[in-house]
Amino acid sequence: MTSGELQKITVAGDEGSQRLDRVLAVRSPDLSRSRLKALILAGQVSVGANVVRDPAFHVRAGDIISIDVPPAADPEPKGESIPLDIVYEDGDIIVLNKPKGLVVHPGAGHETGTLVNALIAHCGESLSGIGGVKRPGIVHRLDKDTTGLMVVAKNDRAHQSLSAQFADHGRTGEMRRGYMAFAWGVPNRQRGTVNEPIDRHPHSRDKMAVRQNGREAVTHWETVETFGGVDGKPVASLMACQLETGRTHQIRVHLAHIGHPLMGDDVYGSGFRTKAAHLGGKAQTALAELGRQALHAYLLQLEHPATGEILRWEAPLPEDLLLLTAALRSRD
Repeated sequence: MTSGELQKITVAGDEGSQRLDRVLAVRSPDLSRSRLKALILAGQVSVGANVVRDPAFHVRAGDIISIDVPPAADPEPKGESIPLDIVYEDGDIIVLNKPKGLVVHPGAGHETGTLVNALIAHCGESLSGIGGVKRPGIVHRLDKDTTGLMVVAKNDRAHQSLSAQFADHGRTGEMRRGYMAFAWGVPNRQRGTVNEPIDRHPHSRDKMAVRQNGREAVTHWETVETFGGVDGKPVASLMACQLETGRTHQIRVHLAHIGHPLMGDDVYGSGFRTKAAHLGGKAQTALAELGRQALHAYLLQLEHPATGEILRWEAPLPEDLLLLTAALRSRD
């Protein structure tokens, strides 16, 4: 039995007249005796239509016992001293340049060492709670291995304003989010738009996929530079992407959908691994050492939640992507 479920038990005839807590201990072995006692005392257990708060209450054969196990509360993250590359900060927002490998908020397998833990240590009690216990101040996120610009709200007013701007994604406002993406292959035109809905992959819950009944997803792209392989033929591209929506893994899914998955993306571009053989030696080494999808959030523009001023930031490519760029250009 898991949290958030309602379990019903019918007392069997051979259980006779027994204490409520003893019957539950036998019939609900996945709940500890102490947990069962706490649920009884909290009024989460009923016999028939009556709430029973006495663990020693005697039940009879045929009685129906209902146990309402509430969802487990998220543990509150603790502050941790993790360095942050802050590019702007005032009393309302923080804009930071996220490094690769940093998970944004706690989750399964990442209960500590996240951006949220770092922000709590940096901001103390000022972080907005609108995002929930595990996501204080977070209005958008980047994948663990995607680098670049993120904004965080420091109070409720800022959280509400930024959430509205991200929901609009620049359709009527000034929000802009730009990414630099190193992709396999070269598109047959200079620029384009992918307008394909995205939803959970039907067979792999940790992946997303283009699905006709999914949520609207729009990505605008433009080819910035192309790279040739050792034979001189085009093998990869640097593409500038702008989001009109903000779905999970959106750029990764959309570029893979049009046949140009990100370099280094083992989730959506695994079928392109053999393409590395067409790269020069330096590029092969740089790609192997990259160890992540080649994606960087270089541009962030928004309306300040308090002043209304239009603010814009750009973050240069991190060192690993600069090394990849130089190696791709060298063809050595």
